[in-house]
Amino acid sequence: MLNRRHPLYRLAHKIDWGFFEKEFGPLYVEKVGRPGLPIRLMVGLHFLKHAFGESDESVVDRFVENPYWQYFCGFEYFQHTFPLDPTSLVRWRKRIKPEGMEKLLQETIATAQRGDLLRKSDVARVNADTTVQEKAIAFPTDARLYHKMRRTLVTAARCEGIELRQSYERVGKQALLLQGRYGYARQPKRSKRETKRLRTYLGRVMRDIRRKCPKPEGRLSNLLSTAEKIFRQKRNDSHKLYSVHAPEVECIAKGKAHKKYEFGCKVPVVTTSRGNWVVGIDALHGNPFDGHTLKRSIGQAERLTGWTVSDVFCDRGYKGAQQTMPEKSIHMTARKNKAIRRWLKRRAAIEPIIGHLKSDNRMDRNHLKGEDGDRMNAILAGCGFNLRKLLRSFFTFVFGWLQIHHSEGDAGYPGRFLAPMAA
Repeated sequence: MLNRRHPLYRLAHKIDWGFFEKEFGPLYVEKVGRPGLPIRLMVGLHFLKHAFGESDESVVDRFVENPYWQYFCGFEYFQHTFPLDPTSLVRWRKRIKPEGMEKLLQETIATAQRGDLLRKSDVARVNADTTVQEKAIAFPTDARLYHKMRRTLVTAARCEGIELRQSYERVGKQALLLQGRYGYARQPKRSKRETKRLRTYLGRVMRDIRRKCPKPEGRLSNLLSTAEKIFRQKRNDSHKLYSVHAPEVECIAKGKAHKKYEFGCKVPVVTTSRGNWVVGIDALHGNPFDGHTLKRSIGQAERLTGWTVSDVFCDRGYKGAQQTMPEKSIHMTARKNKAIRRWLKRRAAIEPIIGHLKSDNRMDRNHLKGEDGDRMNAILAGCGFNLRKLLRSFFTFVFGWLQIHHSEGDAGYPGRFLAPMAA
C-alpha cells in the first residue's frame, strides 16, 4: 500500500537505525519490569515531531492515520491503535538527556554525508549566529508573579498538612483583576496600589508558613526560597526570577524593534555556508556574550561532522572571538579580498534558517521543562530542519527522474506536464 518512491519511504532506508540501538541500548534494562518500547519508534517519532512541527499528543494521533509515518518508525503492518502514550516520549527524553539528543542530530548529518549531500568542503566554511529560544511562560509582571507564587505556596502548604490562617485566594484574585484593569485604564497609582497589596498577601503567607513549619524540607523549602527572592527583587536587580515554574528563564535583549525583551535562553546556531545544513545547535544559559559561545559551537560542529572548520562567517556581535580561536579564520566585516566578501554575503542566509527553525521546527516557544529541556528542544529543532532537507532532496530526485523518463510519454501521462516546468 506504500509508494516506494515516497521521500519518507526512501529516507527510512537511508538512516542507520542500528546506530541508535548501539548508542541507547545500554540505557535499557533487560528482564526487569515491562519491556521497553522500540528505540526506532521513539527516535522516529521525535524526528517526525520536529520535522512537521507537532506536539507529543498530535504526533501520536497522526501516527495512527499515516502509513508512511508507521513505516518510517519500523512497522511492517498498518497499526490501528496508538503504539504508546504521549507521556512515554517525556520519560524517554529524560532517559536519553541532551547528550543523547546530539546523537539524533549526528545521524541526520551522517545521512547527508552518506548521500553525498554534505561534503567536507561544505563544512570548511560555516555561518554562525545566535538567537533566543523563548520559554512557554506568560509575560512576567510583578503582580502576576506575586499572585502565582502565593497560590503555589498555599497549595504546597496544604499538601504538607499546614493549616494557614488565611489563603487570600478570593481577595488576591480580585486584586490581580483590578491591577490589570487600572493599568489598562492608565491609572498607575491605583495599579501600583493593587500590586503592593498582592505583595503584602505573599509576605503574609510566607511568614505564616515559617511560623508553623520552622524547618521546611524538600519542595516546600525550595518554594519558600523562590518566594523570598521574588518578594525582595527590585526592578533594576540582576538575575531576577521571571517565572515560578521555570526559574531558569532569563531576560535577553537582542535589539529588536518589535520585541525589546525576550524571556528564555540563548541558542547559538552553526550552518554550512553552502547547502545550509545545521551542523551545530545548542541552548546556553547565563546570557553569554556571542563571542564567547563561538568556540563551543564550532567544537560541536566538528565533533558531529568529523571534519574541520577553517572559516567562520559571523556578524559584529562576535567581536573578540578571534582571540579565543586563533587557529580559525573568523570573518566579520568585508575585506578587499573579493572571494571573502562574496562568502561573507552568504552569512545572511542563516537568518531565514533561524526563522524556519522557529516557525517549522518548534523552536519559537519551548514547552520542555528545565535547562535540559531547553537544550533538547533546540537540538531536536536542528534535527527537524535537517530531516526536512533530506526529504526535499529525495522529492527533487524523484521529480527530476519523472521529468527525464516521462517527458515524452503519451498524452494521458502526467509526465507530459512536467516537461514545460523543466524549461
